[in-house]
Amino acid sequence: MRRLLAAAVTAALAAALAVGTALGVVTALNTTPEQPNTPLISYDTARSGR
Repeated sequence: MRRLLAAAVTAALAAALAVGTALGVVTALNTTPEQPNTPLISYDTARSGR
């Protein structure tokens, strides 16, 4: 009975830790500012070499 109780407590703590970690990751991702979506290279002007 004691091993069953220890296993249940361990499983409950592991589940709580997993949920807390997931919520922390989601919160961290939501608080980071969004990066600008600007291209590094643009081909707006036509090349006049040909």
